[in-house]
Amino acid sequence: MFPILPSSLPTSGQFEIEMVVKSSAPYAEMKQYADKLVGAAFASGHFLFADTDLKIDLPQIELQLNRQKIADLGMNVDQVSEQLGILLSNNFVNRFDSNGKAYRVIPIVNNDIRSKSESILSLTIKLGSGELVPVSAVADLKWKTVPRQLGTFAQQNSFRIYGGVAPNSNKEAALSAIENAAKEMLPVGYSIDYAGESRQLRKEGNTLVMVLGVSLLIVFLVLAIQFNSFRDPLVIILGCIPLALSGALVIPYLELTTINIYSQIGLITLIGLIAKNGILIVEFANKAQEQGASKLEAVIESATTRLRPILMTTAATILGHFPLVLVSGAGAEARNSIGIILVAGMFIGTMFTLFILPSFYLLIAKKRTVVENTSSLPIELTLKKVA
Repeated sequence: MFPILPSSLPTSGQFEIEMVVKSSAPYAEMKQYADKLVGAAFASGHFLFADTDLKIDLPQIELQLNRQKIADLGMNVDQVSEQLGILLSNNFVNRFDSNGKAYRVIPIVNNDIRSKSESILSLTIKLGSGELVPVSAVADLKWKTVPRQLGTFAQQNSFRIYGGVAPNSNKEAALSAIENAAKEMLPVGYSIDYAGESRQLRKEGNTLVMVLGVSLLIVFLVLAIQFNSFRDPLVIILGCIPLALSGALVIPYLELTTINIYSQIGLITLIGLIAKNGILIVEFANKAQEQGASKLEAVIESATTRLRPILMTTAATILGHFPLVLVSGAGAEARNSIGIILVAGMFIGTMFTLFILPSFYLLIAKKRTVVENTSSLPIELTLKKVA
């Protein structure tokens, strides 16, 4: 029995690593490469266990008909096969009615003959002349070993290499190790594919960069509309988001979690949460400039004044998601991923935002002119009219 940790999301596979090797070669030839790949998996040190589904150990009997002897008896192979099929195939040949019910007629030899393979040769077939001859007169038995199952993938012969990841490794390292071994061992005409979680890892695992890029683009466009400027969104994106994402991605790098669908959701959520802190600083700094402060004075005053709201937002996010870090039980791995990403990203990102974002504000943000306060003009005009 092998220890298997089921995936938090439903997949078509049963193991953490499942690589498919496909070729048009016969299974007997593919078996030697399957055994070599299993050995390479154990030698890599990344696998807790590894095996292949290509097992050529199933005994099988082949009844070989002698065409020459059959022809000498005045028969052909079809006639012999038809008679043997009636005796051994369990197919019904007719129906009969009894008391208003129809019953199938299934001719079959008794279990004593069916349980002993050599007894098949003692069965008799009927010649055209009506004479009965034993099957041994026209056929021989041959024992051979065949695969337990004939695996196919994409209309080609195939076998799987599957296994569990060792505690000191991860799925990416284990899958890469078996891929490299396959590239070195497999000859021309062999190709590899994936199944289960490994297929998701290879086909969908590279979407993280695209997802983050789209998220950043949406955040930039929304901020550009809010500030009516392209500079202020750049200040927020460059001053907050890269640092927060870097802090969050340190956790998968230290192998405390993995990059999965849940951690990707956490990264997208982190972009929105950390951008809020930047909005508080940039918006207040812009208003300070419009009241006559310089860029340096405005950003220092903004960071100082907005420190408390920023820390409150960060503390609320961290404390709200921290239970996900400590959760255990069914589905804990999925909840741990999103919790760890958000907690680490918000904590590290906030610490850097308070110091790095003001620097980007000084470099990128435009200098705003003083806006005169005209709120008292209507009152003065009204007083003059009354006087």
